[in-house]
Amino acid sequence: MLDALIIAPHPDDAEISMGGAILRLQGDGLQVGVLDLTLGEPTPHGDEPTRKRETQAATDVLSIRWRENLGLTNRKLQPTLEARALLANVFRRVRPRWLFAPYPVDAHPDHVAATQLVEDARFWSKLTKSELEGQAFHPERVFYYFSIHLRLALQPSFVLNISAEWPTKIEALRCYQSQFVTGREEESPSVLQRIETHNAYFGQLIGAHYGEPFACREPIGLSSLASLR
Repeated sequence: MLDALIIAPHPDDAEISMGGAILRLQGDGLQVGVLDLTLGEPTPHGDEPTRKRETQAATDVLSIRWRENLGLTNRKLQPTLEARALLANVFRRVRPRWLFAPYPVDAHPDHVAATQLVEDARFWSKLTKSELEGQAFHPERVFYYFSIHLRLALQPSFVLNISAEWPTKIEALRCYQSQFVTGREEESPSVLQRIETHNAYFGQLIGAHYGEPFACREPIGLSSLASLR
């Protein structure tokens, strides 16, 4: 059983957006899993064997014990009834308390479709008298991470301090050479530098070196004010 399940449209989305949070959650003793919806191919400098190797390497760096791929089609991701059933079956099997999905406003159609799919499958997962596998289950919360292709002035619900986790997060990101380095050597700033700037900005907002922003549509309950910054 998982405490948190990160649903990523493509391999590397989870690491980009919440690699630090994955480490923090695991450090707090929680069981964390990642479900990639597609293999992420085709891309300009990748192929399926390369992406699988890179994903496994990043998974090892982050010590993720549960990771699967739903096998949906990259660039054509849609919240179909068939895909909804596949994802709902995963929810009923691993029974995560929390779901993490892409922020619902984005220019990338796969990201928008992924979030709609997560919301729909979450609802289906709780239904009784259905053709789904296993027992009915309803994840408590959906949180949204930011892996977006729009220049938005983000207003997150909270920012997680990942200063201690940053070195391991960037090590995991470097595993995706075909996506962030190969063929992009002349870019300035580089993809990895832009990710660092993003995390440094949100860290600065909370008085930390690095931070990862998250959003939630529902009110967030606190049992203590001790960790507020």
